[in-house]
Amino acid sequence: MTSIRHNDGVLDAARDCVLAYGVRRTTLTDVARRAGVSRMTIYRRWPDVRSLVADLMTREWVGALADFDMSDPVAAVVEGVRRLRGHPLWRKIVEADPELLLPYLLRQRGATHEAVLDVLERAVGDPGKARAVLLVAQSFLMSAPTMTGPVTLDDLDAELTALLEGYLG
Repeated sequence: MTSIRHNDGVLDAARDCVLAYGVRRTTLTDVARRAGVSRMTIYRRWPDVRSLVADLMTREWVGALADFDMSDPVAAVVEGVRRLRGHPLWRKIVEADPELLLPYLLRQRGATHEAVLDVLERAVGDPGKARAVLLVAQSFLMSAPTMTGPVTLDDLDAELTALLEGYLG
């Protein structure tokens, strides 16, 4: 049976490989070697690199958002967008393997979406508003860098704040 600590070691190794090589160039053999486990140990839990990276993304991104004070949901959401935008794994995936994010934008909610929705629903008290806030935040996370010059990311984050204050106010 695979322990949580063992999974963390494999996920740590996967993170290191993705940061070094990108998702497309990472193999389960690379991850096994770096984690100091057999390939079969990894194959028992993850059938392929994409499923391993999906679990890694969930761990990393939910972890990056775990300590927010949701008594001020606007500030928490804007800070969450900033943190994720600067997260090394996020940056590497956006730069090297952006197609990995498409299913989560077009076809399915991932575990990170579910975790964030759970927190947002409790903070704003309305499932519809929570989803709208997540969609807006996701667009600022994904597309804000394409909208810079003459404005900065800080300027756009201020606009996100204004939008959310108006909506949730």
